[in-house]
Amino acid sequence: MLQTFQKHLDKNLDMLHGSRLLLAISGGLDSVVLTHLCHQLKLKVSLAHCNFNLRATESDADEEFVLALAEDLELDVFVESFETETYAKEQGISIQMAARELRYTWFFELAEQLDFDYILTAHHADDNLETFLINLTRGTGLEGLTGIPEVSDKIVRPLLPFSRETLETYAQKKQIDWREDATNASTKYLRNKLRHDVIPILKQMNPQLLQNFQTTISNLQDSQDLIDDAVVKIQKKIVTVDDDQIKLDIRKLKKLSNPKAYLYQLLKDFNFTAWDDVVNLLNAQSGKQVFSPTHRILKDREFLLLSELNSESDDHPISVQKEDKEITTAFGRLTFNEVDAISETSKNRIFVDADQLKYPLSIRKWIEGDLFYPLGMKGKKKLSKYFKDEKLSLIDKENVWILFSGDDVVWVIGRRPDERFKVTDNTTTILKIEVH
Repeated sequence: MLQTFQKHLDKNLDMLHGSRLLLAISGGLDSVVLTHLCHQLKLKVSLAHCNFNLRATESDADEEFVLALAEDLELDVFVESFETETYAKEQGISIQMAARELRYTWFFELAEQLDFDYILTAHHADDNLETFLINLTRGTGLEGLTGIPEVSDKIVRPLLPFSRETLETYAQKKQIDWREDATNASTKYLRNKLRHDVIPILKQMNPQLLQNFQTTISNLQDSQDLIDDAVVKIQKKIVTVDDDQIKLDIRKLKKLSNPKAYLYQLLKDFNFTAWDDVVNLLNAQSGKQVFSPTHRILKDREFLLLSELNSESDDHPISVQKEDKEITTAFGRLTFNEVDAISETSKNRIFVDADQLKYPLSIRKWIEGDLFYPLGMKGKKKLSKYFKDEKLSLIDKENVWILFSGDDVVWVIGRRPDERFKVTDNTTTILKIEVH
């Protein structure tokens, strides 16, 4: 196996040679074999072991085993202990998900702090098949059926082409010891149920299951590559980015052969699950919207507008005292400075008559019914009418902030000041207000 492993690295993962590698080791068969293989090939490997404190003395025994192995092979080893159950309860997630978050966060922190080039994990062909079946049973798009990626960011999985049987045969031949996790024998979890009850039957039906599966995965990955290329071309025609907002052209989307498929590919990274509702936005009235845990997509006339959800705390009104020279807000930093004369104005800089202001000033989002006297115009105008005339999208309108003096608008921030506070020949104190 060592020669096959070396050929695999030389052909597909040549960047590992000469790189500083952090190898995630549990003490189980997979990671122990990977450790020995890397050591045999004289790769620059250090070990990282997580003690999740989930199996009492067994967890501590795993840690002791890894420490002894590192000493025997003369490898550096890092060990971290986690209160996994406590973390899972605090985050409201499963023990498995908690362990995953804790270990990968720590791995990336170690890699960042100590300049490791890559993080190696010991996922193998059987793990890949299990992941495929899990995604298949839960429902997924094509990318969920393309298997575990061999390289993802700093994570590299050099054992993906090898079966667990191959690893076990190598370990036995080389008299390599490893630790068995008793929980792996339980069928409480879906992965273990597939591993012990389903996959053995499939292998019995077809002894070439893993080899055929690898071929299938390769074909699916090729298909995904074609889809990715097509999506990139469509994205250039349909999607525009405006500040923090992504706009999708509805008319062009509707002309596509399968708008739902393209919408899925364009929006799959934004955590949406109600795909039928997303597609229905194409023919919905303006103002209709669909939410994911992190984002919102909104129908606004000719476009679907995608934006990140903001924290509600960012929308709270802000009070400005006379002595305040700088205020930090959700939309930027607002400064207040007295000046001797007016210089160039811009959408982010206005000059007002300081004596006309009544403190404390306030900054808040606009609400229906607000009105102001636009600078340079006679008379008043509702902000809703002003926004309509300016052709602001629904999301743009939601993100408008207003500076008030009492109940009077001083500035539609970043857009237009109010006539009532402009500097005149009678002004004695000029205040420059600027957003950065």
